[in-house]
Amino acid sequence: MFAPHSWPEWLAASQKIEGPNQPLKLSQTFREKWQTRRGTIELHWTVTESNRPSTWTCKADTDFIGPIVIRYTFADEKGHTRYTRELTNPDRPSEPTDDQLLRMDEEARIGLGNIKKQVEWRFAARRVSPYPC
Repeated sequence: MFAPHSWPEWLAASQKIEGPNQPLKLSQTFREKWQTRRGTIELHWTVTESNRPSTWTCKADTDFIGPIVIRYTFADEKGHTRYTRELTNPDRPSEPTDDQLLRMDEEARIGLGNIKKQVEWRFAARRVSPYPC
């Protein structure tokens, strides 16, 4: 199960999550405010797959690009968890332009940097604190 409330901490476009702040199960819903070049967009997500501990997927229908699907997969690698986040637009009316792909790559780099900062901060907080989190 997965809780999307952390998205604004590391995704540049994600501004706010509204909904249960807990791991979300199949058919549960939440709202997200995205900031794009065109302005603020509100997405209404529905969890379409929740197979603990390996996968979690949600889908938002939009009128500007068709459905947006985000799928996370989780794998145990030598005692550590590797996760993959895949965002797709299965009915996208046209291929993304080179400029759009460059912006997506840059947003992904920023997101990875933000995740790294969050993990390092949490690790450092646990090492300093005499009490486990």
